[in-house]
Amino acid sequence: MRAEIRAGLAARPRTIPPKYFYDERGSELFEQITRLPEYYPTRVERGLLEGVVAAWLRDLAPQSLVELGAGNAEKTRILLEAMLESAEREPVVYAPVDVSAQFLRATAERLSNAYPGLSVQPIVADLTDDFTLPRQLPHPRVVAFLGSTIGNFGRVAAAHLLRHAASVMEEDGRLLLGVDLKKDPTTLHAAYNDAAGVTAEFNLNVLRVLNRELGADFDVDAFRHHAFYDEENGRIEMHLIAERAQTINVPGVGIIELAPGESILTEISRKYDRAEVQATLAEAGIRIAEWFEATPPYAVVVGERAR
Repeated sequence: MRAEIRAGLAARPRTIPPKYFYDERGSELFEQITRLPEYYPTRVERGLLEGVVAAWLRDLAPQSLVELGAGNAEKTRILLEAMLESAEREPVVYAPVDVSAQFLRATAERLSNAYPGLSVQPIVADLTDDFTLPRQLPHPRVVAFLGSTIGNFGRVAAAHLLRHAASVMEEDGRLLLGVDLKKDPTTLHAAYNDAAGVTAEFNLNVLRVLNRELGADFDVDAFRHHAFYDEENGRIEMHLIAERAQTINVPGVGIIELAPGESILTEISRKYDRAEVQATLAEAGIRIAEWFEATPPYAVVVGERAR
């Protein structure tokens, strides 16, 4: 963590990896974001999962589901219920992957209690690492990467992650990928600058994580949230802007001098069109098998390994 923060804060623009949003408080704030009226991705994706993806999944009848960045797995219940209805044998295995161990444990406990025919085998891991699956995970497998989280990765990192997903699902498996599509910039701006200020609090929380985990002395009240859509590059950028000149000590990292108005980039969220999705998947050896789309433009894509 110190090495990543050192490299990020020394870069220009300065950056903090977005995975450090997700301590327990950050995970709770993100779940609040998904329920905001301005934040359409969760609502639209859920409609697709209920309306068309669940029926597709019942036809496939997979025995295991690996979910990358599982969070509280509320939408995942739609998938699990479809799998349990169609399973030829028990147990169906759910392997949620998430960086927040405490949040993941609570999710696993809730699902185990809710579904007696389900074996929950959580994996605490950073998605950017090539994590290891539990032994003897049954086939066929579905790897789900929902919530348009793929947009938080640059092209090279996205292709690497999807290549690992392809190796996890193996020859007879499928990928379920949630992708936010390009749309009216006004809609995008509202989604990342909600009126209640939850996204701003989520963004600022990363500084509290660094203060707690690394002993840094960021003055959280001296920063403000700033998010905007970069239409040329097709992506949202989230920044923390210094409201005044600051000298910050991050033990083991060093002294950071920030000028008034200087920013720290905390997250990107790329927005795709179909050609870009196809090209990104192709880099990972995956082809599009099904494309489910809803409005505002958002897609759940079924991928399979290219033959």
